Amino acid sequence: MTTSKQFLVRAAARNNAEWCAAMSRSHGLASGFGAQAWTAPARTPLYYPDAVTLVPGADPAVLVARIDTAVAGASVKDSFADLDLTGAGFQVLFEAQWIHRPAGAPAVASDLAWSVMEDPEALRAWALAWDDGDGHAELFRPGLLADPATSVLAGHSSDGRVVAGAVASRSDRVVGVSNVFALNGGPDAAWPGVLDTVHRLFPDLPVVGYEHGDDLAVAVGHGFEPVGPLRVWLHG
Repeated sequence: MTTSKQFLVRAAARNNAEWCAAMSRSHGLASGFGAQAWTAPARTPLYYPDAVTLVPGADPAVLVARIDTAVAGASVKDSFADLDLTGAGFQVLFEAQWIHRPAGAPAVASDLAWSVMEDPEALRAWALAWDDGDGHAELFRPGLLADPATSVLAGHSSDGRVVAGAVASRSDRVVGVSNVFALNGGPDAAWPGVLDTVHRLFPDLPVVGYEHGDDLAVAVGHGFEPVGPLRVWLHG
């Protein structure tokens, strides 16, 4: 891995950890940043890890000791895909790639009207669209609206309905994008509007995130470059 990609992976990992911390805070959960990892001592919200490594070569024993493995379901985001947690009762849930897109306007315009959610009612409409009937819309709580680094982005159809969206998480050197969706066309339909909105909000910041499978191929098609592997471990 080149020095520039190492920098980007570290920046993306830190950004993702900060977003996980913001999501945890919105659920009333404490967490903390250490030299090697961000960790939460109690179970984090659905889909969110209990730890995110911030540097290569994190000490597995120290990491595992800072999270709750007494109940099944603890997970660790191994940001550099360099840990072996099998001895602590974990197995690999999935592997993915950190992605990076330089700062700059997108090449493709969106045909939706995009805005930032600013009140609980708007956030609720966004969450219901994001959830699309799976029963997890309560994951996104109003406390997120008070977080200055978090912007919940929505694409609206001509009749005002939320039909696409994403979350943008700003940090010092990058802006992270996650939860990209569109009710029709999936992430491929959402990315142009997401990138245009992120560029308007943070014109000087490169965009990072992580994807895998078909969603990775879609992100690459919208100007992202894979910059390094990550791995998510799940405790049995």
